Amino acid sequence: MRVLLIEDYRPLQKSLAQGLGEADFAVDVTGDGEEGLWYASSNEYDVVILDLMLPGMGGLEILKKLRTQGQQCHVLILTAKDTVEDRVKGLNLGADDYLVKPFAFEELLARVRALVRRSYQKKNPRIDIEDLRIDLTTQQVFRKNREILLTPREYSLLEYLAMRVGQIVSRTDLWEHLYEFHSSASSNVVDVYIGYLRKKIDQSDGDSLIRTVRGRGYILGAGS
Repeated sequence: MRVLLIEDYRPLQKSLAQGLGEADFAVDVTGDGEEGLWYASSNEYDVVILDLMLPGMGGLEILKKLRTQGQQCHVLILTAKDTVEDRVKGLNLGADDYLVKPFAFEELLARVRALVRRSYQKKNPRIDIEDLRIDLTTQQVFRKNREILLTPREYSLLEYLAMRVGQIVSRTDLWEHLYEFHSSASSNVVDVYIGYLRKKIDQSDGDSLIRTVRGRGYILGAGS
């Protein structure tokens, strides 16, 4: 899934970006408030992690402008301000969650994953599609109770298709959720990874779970 991190404290910015990347998120990063607003307004993110004290434009102003624009991305506020008044103000402006510094990375990761599930109306951290089982917490995948070992990129692709099970997902949409803004990869790489994924999850004695809809994209599971 794709995350935007707006945090100006470089050591924290670097550690969070690295940790989220290792957790298989595509991460765009900026430490400037105005640039952060541009990123969030110009791209589709599953979650925006937003510091409040930023150069250029404060986090609450960014949040207010995003909601005024009609942006529906989930926003997790990071801040050293821990009063009830501060939390209420952020939530009333449209934040979805609030995490006070200092915090454990494991908690931030759990909150981000919960917001992603909420984005796709998946409260259960496990997704079952016919005989395919995906554990969103451990990132384990099974088909007919046989574990399938996937690379981080293959898993990310499968997870996004699973979040939109039964829907046609375009190559462009897949590419935009799997790669950072400055990535040099082309959208053709999606076709390559779809091929890798099919070889691993499809079995010779069963139907393919991933179908190609010519000219439109891919669909996981039953759909119209």
